[in-house]
Amino acid sequence: MFGFLKRWFGASKKESVDGTRRQKQRVNARSGMRVLVVDDSTTVVATLRRMLEQNGYEVDEALNGEKGVEIAVNDPPDLIFLDIILPGINGFAALRQMRRNLRTREVPIIMMSGNEQATEQFYAQRIGADDFIKKPFSRAELFSRIERLLDVSLMPRRRVQAAVEHPRGEFVK
Repeated sequence: MFGFLKRWFGASKKESVDGTRRQKQRVNARSGMRVLVVDDSTTVVATLRRMLEQNGYEVDEALNGEKGVEIAVNDPPDLIFLDIILPGINGFAALRQMRRNLRTREVPIIMMSGNEQATEQFYAQRIGADDFIKKPFSRAELFSRIERLLDVSLMPRRRVQAAVEHPRGEFVK
């Protein structure tokens, strides 16, 4: 019956003709890559941890901006997922601190937000984020964002020019 319905209605947008969902082979970062997830939602942290660990990544977590900056500076990860709305210092302030620190300046950072406003995405990238992902997001979108940052050695690298601090305290490219 299910096969009949699939033939009748055709393959879904997410499914290709051969029944597989992925249109192209995903390129994964090297196994063992360290990712820091900074989000005050334990659900988001647990979901990201599960998805990333299933693909061989090591995951550290912080539930607020201060702890996220502390972990990142003390032992810089290969990639950071940073929520914008956090208790204490928000994600923008944490991003600024990490971009000003020599140990974390070159770590790729993907900002996250559930807010519908596109201004957050623009502002996050203006002050030094490497990418932006809107919550909720799919597994495919998560790994697509990581894949965009991979270099030839399959490690995430910053693709934007290093941000330079403007005299008013803002970062410009």
